[in-house]
Amino acid sequence: MTSTWTQVINPLGNLGLSALVDAIPIIFLFCALAIFRMKGHVAGIITLILAMGIAGWVHGMPTHMTILSTVYGIMTGLFPICWIFLTAVFLYNLTVETGQFEIIKDSIAAITEDRRLQALLIAFGFGAFIEGTAGFGSPVAITAAMLAGLGFNPLYAAGICLIANTAPVAFGGIGIPIITAGTVTGIDSMAIGQMAGRQLPFLSVLVPFWLVLIMSGWKGVKEVWPAVLISGLSFAITQWFTSNYMSPMLPDIASSVVSIVVTVLFLRAWKPKHIWRFADEPPASLKVMKHSAGAVFKAWSPFIVLTIMVSDWGLGSVKAVLDKVTIKIPFVGLDKAIIAGGKPMAVVYNFNWLSAAGTSILIAAIISAFILSIGPGRFFGIFAKTFKDLRYAVLSVACFLGFAFVANWSGMTPTLATAFTVTGGFFPFMAPLLGWLGVFVTGSDTSSNALFCKMQQITAEKLGINPVLTVAANSTGGCAAKMISPQSIAVGAGATGLVGREGDLFRFTVGHSILMVLVISIITILQAYVLDWMIPPLVMASTAGPAAKVVEGGSLILIITAVILLVLGVAAARQRNSLEKMSGSQGA
Repeated sequence: MTSTWTQVINPLGNLGLSALVDAIPIIFLFCALAIFRMKGHVAGIITLILAMGIAGWVHGMPTHMTILSTVYGIMTGLFPICWIFLTAVFLYNLTVETGQFEIIKDSIAAITEDRRLQALLIAFGFGAFIEGTAGFGSPVAITAAMLAGLGFNPLYAAGICLIANTAPVAFGGIGIPIITAGTVTGIDSMAIGQMAGRQLPFLSVLVPFWLVLIMSGWKGVKEVWPAVLISGLSFAITQWFTSNYMSPMLPDIASSVVSIVVTVLFLRAWKPKHIWRFADEPPASLKVMKHSAGAVFKAWSPFIVLTIMVSDWGLGSVKAVLDKVTIKIPFVGLDKAIIAGGKPMAVVYNFNWLSAAGTSILIAAIISAFILSIGPGRFFGIFAKTFKDLRYAVLSVACFLGFAFVANWSGMTPTLATAFTVTGGFFPFMAPLLGWLGVFVTGSDTSSNALFCKMQQITAEKLGINPVLTVAANSTGGCAAKMISPQSIAVGAGATGLVGREGDLFRFTVGHSILMVLVISIITILQAYVLDWMIPPLVMASTAGPAAKVVEGGSLILIITAVILLVLGVAAARQRNSLEKMSGSQGA
């Protein structure tokens, strides 16, 4: 019979001292990334080792349980979490390597000459699309380079794209931050996504106005406010609907496409009185090519397929069949061996290789390879290159999840959560700030959720607050820190030729970051005590119903997406002649 061990909370008998010791790995991680600029995977490995040492020496967790907890966390990090973002970036790379992504960029850039509207379409709309499909720094790298190529001041190009990459972050990489939050807390990821979808839409409406205000002041906002409102409102409504009634994997993709298409259609009927440009801006270096509607549709087709696959994969009827091939691996020596809260914990690793979201994305990539005429050799070559590019990101996520499970099961996280109860009823205001700190340190909403979501859950439960709210707030608050994380700053600087001026870029964004997280904190505390009807019921993953009961047909998404993308292609094709006449004849 397996020997048992009881989880130890407050091992030193002094809550403040125990919490300080248990915070050592987090403090180290903050210093390693923010001060010493250590590589993420190196900092992750050391953080994991520190956590294992504290679990064993301070909390008295048996060595074999510490090691098994680490292995379980690493396995969870690799599958399903890394499997999702690895396949998502792979699909994105297929379009890049075949030149289709250039057509997608051209279809967006050829809509208007006004810099404010270009920022809405590229930094906000298109950036959210890339965040939803790839994430991990690619939105800022691509959109900032596009804006700079179109003639934007490099500092504004990078700064605007960093600020724009706020509202979509929680659902980035096919919803991987929300899925991670559900993994480490045991709360149904659909419930967490619903809560995030009842916070972020307020920010989604605000961000487009914020961008235009930064660029052109109040006068500039008044000149284009109808387009700004259309862009933000269409994004926010779609974000709310998809997160609450479909899946946490779809909000960014659906919201960005709807926002772009609706804004483009609006701009076909409405134009600002003045074409606004930056004073003394450099000449444009990005050539916008002409493409037929058919070419544009083909370029977007991999993402149409992706949307269908991800939505259908979450349907209850589909998932029930696919889950029949799940391989269950009980962790002997850990399963029913840890006593937490007076009850033994069941520790079984579910290798649901077929029903996993990453597998649906891989199938979408295979279908896209046929559409784009990619042979097997090139297909596997691109996959190998994708894995090589992401190998350190994979290692970092695996280490962070290893740390998360060791901290959760040894008693470190419950100890820290108990210490945070001193904030009392003010904790909902603090919850987004913890997520903000986590993303600033790690550069990733996914990693921040792995580190802090369990603590958010336990603290909320001890205070009698619905943990769905605080867990979601960890992710939404983290969105506001993406623009100031060292990794994002470095990506933005590199994409626009600002290497060496990272400090200027940080100063450009830091004030906006603080204001946005305070907005989210205010929303969270209002939802805790005034608007509590907005909080979805707590549903644990083990008893959760299908995540997509409301939408019972992905084919409907195919029809809608195909139609709106075709409209986008036709609009771009029709407008190219008028844009040629406009260029050079209109100025600031």
